[in-house]
Amino acid sequence: MKNNDSNLKKNTNKEKSINQVINSFNENPELKFNQNDTPWSVVTFRLAKANEIIPDVQNVVSTVNLGIQLDLKRIALKARNAEYNPRRFAAVIMRIREPKTTALIFSSGKMVVTGAKSEETSKTACKKYARIIQRLGYGHAKFLDFKIQNIVASCDIKFPVRLESLAHAHNQFCSYEPELFPGLIYRMITPKVVLLIFVSGKLVLTGAKQRKDIYQAFNNIYAVLCLFKKL
Repeated sequence: MKNNDSNLKKNTNKEKSINQVINSFNENPELKFNQNDTPWSVVTFRLAKANEIIPDVQNVVSTVNLGIQLDLKRIALKARNAEYNPRRFAAVIMRIREPKTTALIFSSGKMVVTGAKSEETSKTACKKYARIIQRLGYGHAKFLDFKIQNIVASCDIKFPVRLESLAHAHNQFCSYEPELFPGLIYRMITPKVVLLIFVSGKLVLTGAKQRKDIYQAFNNIYAVLCLFKKL
């Protein structure tokens, strides 16, 4: 029992040290650490391993304002690639094949575009939808306030994770109810990203406004997940 308690304390202290180093590095990226410092050596190694895994962007959600009021019935009747059922949803649903995306077009002139695989293709898709609306008789439609609202990415860290132990050690950030959902929900504060972590080692990262936030969040969590690797 004494050996188990001793090992548990060591792991807890080690985890705290690594988390402190990660936080210090995030707050002061120019800060120089002593290379002989064990926690920093561990973090450096694990961040290097994390750099071998790059989260794949699966979906980019963006918004844009066309700057005019729209008659949704008219748009749905004239456009071949659109559907409109006001009883179910108060927007026209329009789809294009290239880039493969879906737009929700509201009568206020605001539009939400989803399904793009990058920020650039999301903007391209928004412009295409705006041109379609212009051709449907809204020549004064503009392209205002384009903004990326959410980036969703996924990756596989290639090892199983002890989710219960992680949830217990990081309970201020975690929500884990396996009876309701098989993944652990980890709400990272800096950057503000939500991670879904599965026992298989697969991750989903969402809530980022910029791609760099996805990469930073993954680097932050990778060193932590290494501590909860299933043996």
